[in-house]
Amino acid sequence: MLRYIHMLLLAGLMMTWAIPTEADPFADFGVIRPKVQKPAPDFTLANLKGEQRHLSDYRGKVVLLHFWATWCLPCRTEMPVIHHLGHSNAERGLELLCINVDRGNRDGVREFMQDISLNFHTLLDPEGDVRNVYEVRGFPTTYIIGRDGKIIGRIIGERDWGGSQARLLIEHLLGSEFVQADRIQ
Repeated sequence: MLRYIHMLLLAGLMMTWAIPTEADPFADFGVIRPKVQKPAPDFTLANLKGEQRHLSDYRGKVVLLHFWATWCLPCRTEMPVIHHLGHSNAERGLELLCINVDRGNRDGVREFMQDISLNFHTLLDPEGDVRNVYEVRGFPTTYIIGRDGKIIGRIIGERDWGGSQARLLIEHLLGSEFVQADRIQ
């Protein structure tokens, strides 16, 4: 009888190992989720052309609010890939807003952008006002803002935006028709 009970326990244990657990694309990509989703603070910043942009202009889209600097090597490394990811999924409702925090280095930002031919919404925060509101302490830092305008996650540090974990996260945020970011070397 005892042997029969042991076999049942072992079989039950083996079944729990065999049952696949549901993946968490947020945790797998290192996204820090807030305990309570709050509205993302609105802001107005200028782009390199001097045009004003408001975060609220992008309500209804999933926004990757990406803080970066030209002097940040990980930022420079991931910028081409995250740009491609944003551009490739824009029609599906993904908006990439990159906020540059260089102080008084507008020409350096422009040169960097031209060197790697990036054409997306780079906004300038030279005084660090928006960076401070979002409590950004390290670079790169990316906030994920849902279609409803609420913060649903934060990523601190460099990530592989062209990898499978990024693909799964974006699939989860936008739905199943995902356009994968090619690795840019």
